Amino acid sequence: MLLLLVGLGVAAFVGFNVGGSNTGVAFGPAVGSDAVSKSGAAGLMSVCFLLGGWTLGRRVVDTLGRGLVADDPFTMRVSIAVLLFIGLALFAGNVFGVPASTSMTAVGAIVGLGLAIGRLKVDAVIEIVGWWLVAPIVGFWASAVVGRYWYDDLAARIAVDRTDGPLVALDRSGAIPRPALGPNTTRREFAGTAVVVVIGCYMAFSAGASNVANAVAPLVGSGAITMTQGVLLAAGATGVGAFTIARRTLDTVGNDLTDLPLVAAVVVAVVSSSIVTALSALSVPASFVVIATMSVVGLGWGRATVAEAVPDEPSVPTAGVGPGSGTTEPSDVVEDGGAPSPAELYQPATTARVIALQNLVPAVASVVAYLVFRYVPIW
Repeated sequence: MLLLLVGLGVAAFVGFNVGGSNTGVAFGPAVGSDAVSKSGAAGLMSVCFLLGGWTLGRRVVDTLGRGLVADDPFTMRVSIAVLLFIGLALFAGNVFGVPASTSMTAVGAIVGLGLAIGRLKVDAVIEIVGWWLVAPIVGFWASAVVGRYWYDDLAARIAVDRTDGPLVALDRSGAIPRPALGPNTTRREFAGTAVVVVIGCYMAFSAGASNVANAVAPLVGSGAITMTQGVLLAAGATGVGAFTIARRTLDTVGNDLTDLPLVAAVVVAVVSSSIVTALSALSVPASFVVIATMSVVGLGWGRATVAEAVPDEPSVPTAGVGPGSGTTEPSDVVEDGGAPSPAELYQPATTARVIALQNLVPAVASVVAYLVFRYVPIW
């Protein structure tokens, strides 16, 4: 009983860090473009993550719990150790404000276990790693192409001028109060904001489908808890993380990596969440954080190449840059002819730090797991 309680506590700790890491990726673009508040993002993340875990997430739980290591290696002690490696690695990423890859960390810890006991299913691991290599490249280039060739047209067609005041308000003129547009809200603004929030929910759904397994797969694989209990535990802990430590990763993804107005948020969300959902449907534990981050970077890079290619053209107003968007902010960095500076659109230093830590965290989890399971007799 004591070991079970410890295992549940460690699983909750992992889910807590999943919430901190994935909320930033799912709703960072929406928060960065002022489409939703941090608290609103946390609430939406909690609900949509549960839906994703309840549906497609069960397939990924089976993959991690039974598909990587032969002969049911997840005793309660082993399950606790694997979850502890995952949780500590993700916590380190959250402390640095970088959304680490939950799936890569989880698979890395389980691979370390399989190597240590000589039961690793190498073919299954190679297939997963192959998808990990392809998916971020697809996300980067898909977003980069949009940013380079189509972004300005999209911004001109669906740009939303943000107005002061609440987006919606209660109309109390009738017998029963009913929701209505805010005092300054236009229908176009409401529709555009709604699209961004809905797509953020789609990303949160994708995160649940892919990452609920990372918190509970060892416990489900060992038979300590049922699949339904595992999904509920992971989703609840994720919600706590979304309301607390996720604020730092929301800032990192929404503001530090690249300039993200509403149109950019739509592009990043559609590209990354579609890739992750497709992989989850194939029972592949997708690296949601890496795919979404590379989509953010790809879009910023594509936009920066436009700024470099046409330095003598006047700057084009972009929706959602900040308060009163639809006009260029006075503080914007400009080049000779007034076009936005590539350094404003794409932050190489921050990008390098994020990518390095995203790959370092799962590597550390793999090495530590191997050493512990290979040389510490208690496991």
